[in-house]
Amino acid sequence: MVVEETVQPLWPLLVYLVAVIVVVGGMVGISAVLGEKHADPQTGEMYESGIMPSGGARSRYSIKFYLVAVSFVIFDLEAAFIFAWALAARELGWPGYAEMFAFVVVLLCALAYLWKMGGLDWGPKPKRAQRSRGETRPRT
Repeated sequence: MVVEETVQPLWPLLVYLVAVIVVVGGMVGISAVLGEKHADPQTGEMYESGIMPSGGARSRYSIKFYLVAVSFVIFDLEAAFIFAWALAARELGWPGYAEMFAFVVVLLCALAYLWKMGGLDWGPKPKRAQRSRGETRPRT
């Protein structure tokens, strides 16, 4: 039994590589020749949407911002899963409905946990009255 190996030509890959190098080199070269050349002091200054910056770039955000952002991404992704299920609901039948019901129950449990732990609270926490060491709770 004779096995013939077919060798695919590499010249299309080389032509593509040369074309990419020529196009990138041409864009960089044309930009260097036709681009503006000035050394104004404002060239190196930072700006945001045409407004001078008012604070540092390394400002700190509250961890609550990141918690809410991650929670939004997670629950948004789950909405995409539910939408995909809704498109195929008739083909999936009752077993698919039961699985999606279980999925939504797990989502609701996660949302309840997030809510109970304060992951959705944006405002400042109310201050509790602090007791001194010797003070005890009044009995009722």
